[in-house]
Amino acid sequence: MNTGLRRCVAATAVLGATAAVVLTSAAAASAMPTDFRCTSAQVDTTIVPGSPGAGQRYASVQFTAKPGVTCNFQGSLPVSLAGAPGVTVVNDNSDAPLVTISDGQSASMLLHWTGIESPENQVQPASVTIVAPSTTDPRGVTSDPNITLPWTQGALDDSAQAHELIVGPVTAGAAVS
Repeated sequence: MNTGLRRCVAATAVLGATAAVVLTSAAAASAMPTDFRCTSAQVDTTIVPGSPGAGQRYASVQFTAKPGVTCNFQGSLPVSLAGAPGVTVVNDNSDAPLVTISDGQSASMLLHWTGIESPENQVQPASVTIVAPSTTDPRGVTSDPNITLPWTQGALDDSAQAHELIVGPVTAGAAVS
């Protein structure tokens, strides 16, 4: 076999081995626990009251990763209010980077609404339901995606002029009250 042919065969073998290593590494990376979104079973969830002002009301939904868990959020999660049929939920996904939390770290999602109408034009929800992505984590656990918490944040306006709950994107860090 001539020298040129041997070099070509050797180079092909090296490229093939390199491709196998890259593909194996990519497969291992896709199995990492950070490649899935947080499920309701992986986080403890609470509502943290915010600071009201000039008729504006705020609260944050705080997600804290359980011990040994790493997972992702991106954007705002779907939210619904029980007992507030006239309130429209608006998700704001602007500037929504991927947020990864693990092992006790927190992320939060801001809720914003108004509370300036007269009592007959307000509604007091019974609960808020946050729908986390329904996925199976690497341990094979599939969880109920719904996280339902009692609504203890006061009334929301429910009139033709003011009737929205705006849900912000999930951001890294604990909620600020």
